[in-house]
Amino acid sequence: MMQGIPALLAPLPGDPAIVHPLIALVLAATAYLIAGALARFVSPRLRRRMRALGDALAGHLRPILKHLFAAGLLALPVALWPIGDFAHLILGAAIAFSISALAVHILRSLAIPRLAVIPLALLLFVTVLSSSSGGFAPVADMLDRVGISLGKRRVTLLGLVSMAATGVALFALVRLANRIIERSISRAHGLDATQKLLGQKLAAIAVVVAAFFIGVDLLAIDLTAFAVFSGALGLAVGFGLQKTFGNLIAGIILLMDRSIKPGDVIVVGDSFGWVNKIGVRAVSVITRDGKEHLIPNENLMTQEVENWSYSDRNVRVRIPVGISFDCDLKLAQDLMLRAAQESPRVLRNPKPNVWLTGFGESRVEHDILVWISDPESGIGSVRSDVLGRLWLLFREHGITIPYPQRVLHTPSGQRTAR
Repeated sequence: MMQGIPALLAPLPGDPAIVHPLIALVLAATAYLIAGALARFVSPRLRRRMRALGDALAGHLRPILKHLFAAGLLALPVALWPIGDFAHLILGAAIAFSISALAVHILRSLAIPRLAVIPLALLLFVTVLSSSSGGFAPVADMLDRVGISLGKRRVTLLGLVSMAATGVALFALVRLANRIIERSISRAHGLDATQKLLGQKLAAIAVVVAAFFIGVDLLAIDLTAFAVFSGALGLAVGFGLQKTFGNLIAGIILLMDRSIKPGDVIVVGDSFGWVNKIGVRAVSVITRDGKEHLIPNENLMTQEVENWSYSDRNVRVRIPVGISFDCDLKLAQDLMLRAAQESPRVLRNPKPNVWLTGFGESRVEHDILVWISDPESGIGSVRSDVLGRLWLLFREHGITIPYPQRVLHTPSGQRTAR
């Protein structure tokens, strides 16, 4: 007795064994055409309303919507067409393909390796096709019969496949959730860069912990059976990863007290540069040479750190200069001040200053004190620019920089100057 769609197609002329599969192909093609049009219409609007989701899917939003809409449109014909008809198999293959393609685009947008994506897509295709044809139970029973016994526990192929699929799915969900949360927090108003970074790190930890417990629940893993083993393993791992957890906690503390923030210019030991990012294990510091130093977070908590931009980005640079004793002191100081004021990186407020610091063996010693607001660009270029300008001004106005001199006393009482 005919049911559903075949009953509606009964008045059509021709052999149903040929007509029904052709109609199933037309339905599948029409569903994909409508799904493509809907995806083109919905995708830009959804991206504007949910920018974090659109950015997280990395350009795969339209094909994801296309296959999602296609699966939804094909679900009704598959449900109405009776199982056993060849046309039903065609519609089941179409909906299985749409769901598998949907999974592939989602996983690839999250940078999941192809080695994990392709087997999962094939597994989804077989599962959906078998389920839509009413024959997944025999396939599951066949996979469940293949296995080995390990003590009181039996490990089957079905269990391994389920575990692998669950692991990949949870890994993808963790990445997607982290991307959405990261982009949502980065666009939050009223939070500075440090607070945003702290929120992203804490949210990432919470998502991983939640995924772990969800995975344990889905896979029905009995943690009590590992109580003794996990205690010993936890103790060993605790000692082995002591530094790692110490760096993790140190990084969170650094973000909470805001003593070091991304963009700060710091000096730690021999490393001088600006903080690129604060990671789970280390702080990335980029030097003026373009080298990236990875300094463990714990070192920044226990060692002395110079933060040039902790409360104020203005940094004072000291430039020593010496002139001859017989030069015009006032003119030389005016030229020093002029050279500092003409340098492009030197701030006008606070204004530069010139100090006379002492009388040396062969010269009058001065310090040119200037302020800059971009310490991440280094201080060597400021010194070089000011001294280069001063050299030209000294030569133009006859101010000399003396050579070191020594007076040698000979036994005959004569003196020789060098």
